[in-house]
Amino acid sequence: MIDLYKAYNQIKCVTNFNDLVAIPFQDEINSIGWTRNLVGDFSEIVNKIALTENLMVLNEEELCELNLTEQGQLARNILLHDLDLLKAHGASPTLNLIKYYDKDDADSIFSTDVYSFHVDSSPIPTDTFLCTYYGESSQIIPNSKVQQKVLIPAIRSELKKLYLGAEEGFELFLSEHFFDLHYQAMPQAQPINLGIGNMWRLATQHPESKVPPCVHRAPKEKTGETRLLMIC
Repeated sequence: MIDLYKAYNQIKCVTNFNDLVAIPFQDEINSIGWTRNLVGDFSEIVNKIALTENLMVLNEEELCELNLTEQGQLARNILLHDLDLLKAHGASPTLNLIKYYDKDDADSIFSTDVYSFHVDSSPIPTDTFLCTYYGESSQIIPNSKVQQKVLIPAIRSELKKLYLGAEEGFELFLSEHFFDLHYQAMPQAQPINLGIGNMWRLATQHPESKVPPCVHRAPKEKTGETRLLMIC
């Protein structure tokens, strides 16, 4: 998997957390991965939680109260350590148990949910961190293999019909409804799976960014399988 990542100019692989957070994004690099082979049974943690909704935030107190085998305890220790690392860095990580995310209405001009290729945006400098511990992993795609959906003539035309306002306010309309954050993969483009256990730092769209934001999406979950994801 590491060799696969090396084939993409936008990806840099590191071997520790300090490099993950310290190495700057530059040139084409807009995704940095701390590649790891984790020990422990993360499925045990997932199976110990009874989900009553499609998405649940697992807090540290609930995690620590779980009665786990030795392998489950190893997995829990990794989760707690990762939370501590990110908090010490100044981030606000959450552990999510995910059956599925909410999807846009089928009648939408195009999807703006997390299953669509998109970038994260912020008014201040920040990065997105994520790690999948169990279930299907998140995906990224090279910026050279996507096109911003609002620039595709047929889509732009439909959005203008939806807008019905003055021309000078159209771009603001696109950003207010997050249309400008979504991308369409080019034919034959291949998404890159971020893998299980790897912690990633992805470039976001913000005023001081020196690189293009990383285009990514949530995966289609397997039926009956719950994802365990840390994100901030």
